[in-house]
Amino acid sequence: MQDLEQKVRERAYQMWMEAGCPDGRSDAFWLEAQRDVLAASLGDVAGATAVEKKPARKSKATSPKKRRAA
Repeated sequence: MQDLEQKVRERAYQMWMEAGCPDGRSDAFWLEAQRDVLAASLGDVAGATAVEKKPARKSKATSPKKRRAA
């Protein structure tokens, strides 16, 4: 949990610096940084647990193609 808070703190500081160090917007930077860090964390978790699935192939026996008359 400490690690997550530290990542949010570092991201908020980075965003604040990039914005030119404006006064009075610390909450906005914190919330945006929190959103970024949590989204990245959830993406990492989802990527680690996701199993790649191959698309199902259609069998020729189950889906015959109709031929058009020439």
